[in-house]
Amino acid sequence: MNKLVAITVGIFSTFAVHAGEAQVTFKDFKDYRDVKPSNEARGSYHKRIASQLEKHITKLAEQLPEGYKLEVTFDDIDLAGDVRFNADDLRIVKPIYFPRLDISYSLVDGKGMKLLADSDVNLKDMSFMDRARIGHEESFYHEKRLLSEWFSETIMSAIESE
Repeated sequence: MNKLVAITVGIFSTFAVHAGEAQVTFKDFKDYRDVKPSNEARGSYHKRIASQLEKHITKLAEQLPEGYKLEVTFDDIDLAGDVRFNADDLRIVKPIYFPRLDISYSLVDGKGMKLLADSDVNLKDMSFMDRARIGHEESFYHEKRLLSEWFSETIMSAIESE
């Protein structure tokens, strides 16, 4: 039985054709619109935001064909919600505090010869509170959903139309 499992795993791993990569850049967090922590040290909160968003884009880029490279720069970040400084310093999430991400990106083909997409985009979701919230307990869920939708609609469409 162990041999059968090993063979099956080997077969599936040889058919993996997606191996795109991503490079993510952040500007100075002090210049972003709203990345204020509620009850966490500012430096560690900013590192957590950067880590979470970079991991998410890297995971999305794995869907790209082998050798393709996606470069994303976060020009501005406005997290869902707004921090209210009171006794608890809480991030209050209401419909008027919708998430916004300003990014610039470029997508290069597997040979590094052809620029498939290159633009500055302003991602926002003014109806973010009205959407189904599968996995909403995840950190920066609304921002990651914005990035996933953009990736699917823009990046994957650019590859399909190639």
